Amino acid sequence: MTTPPDAGQPAPLFGAADIRRLAAEVDIRPTKTLGQNFVIDGNTIRRIVAAANLGTDETVLEVGPGLGSLTLGLLDAAERVVAVEIDPVLAAKLPGTIAQWRPERAAALDVLLEDALRVTELPHQPTSLVANLPYNVAVPVVLNLLERFPSLRHGLVMVQDEVADRLAAPPGSKTYGVPSVKAAWYSSMAKAGVIGMNVFWPAPKIASGLVRFTRREPPATTATREQVFAVIDAAFAQRRKTLRAALAGWAGSPVLAEQALRAAGVDPTARGEVLDVAAFARIAEARAEAADRPGVI
Repeated sequence: MTTPPDAGQPAPLFGAADIRRLAAEVDIRPTKTLGQNFVIDGNTIRRIVAAANLGTDETVLEVGPGLGSLTLGLLDAAERVVAVEIDPVLAAKLPGTIAQWRPERAAALDVLLEDALRVTELPHQPTSLVANLPYNVAVPVVLNLLERFPSLRHGLVMVQDEVADRLAAPPGSKTYGVPSVKAAWYSSMAKAGVIGMNVFWPAPKIASGLVRFTRREPPATTATREQVFAVIDAAFAQRRKTLRAALAGWAGSPVLAEQALRAAGVDPTARGEVLDVAAFARIAEARAEAADRPGVI
């Protein structure tokens, strides 16, 4: 273990040798199935924690803590960390690692053996989400946690760089799509940097991106989130088609789709990629209101 620093020096974080030793202790090899890529560079951890803009009174939700690289940095910055880990070996290892490296902060860590896509309860209400997310489930994890835990006010996630671009994309851009619009329902998202491949073990084949978000209220609408998301899914399932055509199945016919679009103030010949989340909410509301009127299918 790294020797504790002198007073005034940064607390020690894991290096490559530390990560490999910790993995060897529990006979862990990173798996593609779980999207495991462990950060082996302390400066990268400091950069992520600084970019997260954490307050000292915050409870941070971390997903996929792995061997604890980021967990150490988060415990140095925030009041408490709730770590959700799907791998039982890693979940069992983490408390002991933290007790060794940050004995004075061990009581500030809760580790849950859970799937972040299914977790419904946490021991403390999180105010921030900071995580190095597995590439294959990054978007559904972010959306699920924002839906499940309204106490999350802000956060920073590290995801595949291409996914970061999609989450933060504005209407009209080439990368704008379902992740962009659904994320915008909950929050404002912005790209906060790019992380190279060599700070991970094993090194991924592509760069990672940082996405910062701040929660905001959904658009004012009488439509439910499920109704709005159904419109979004339909619009981008056939993104090259006009909205009149793409939403025909969702609305019941091209005529009904056009009626909903015009009632929402949206050009029926437009495509979904040019609409913001508020426009999708208006479309969902218009169709729901029409369906509730007598004589309207």
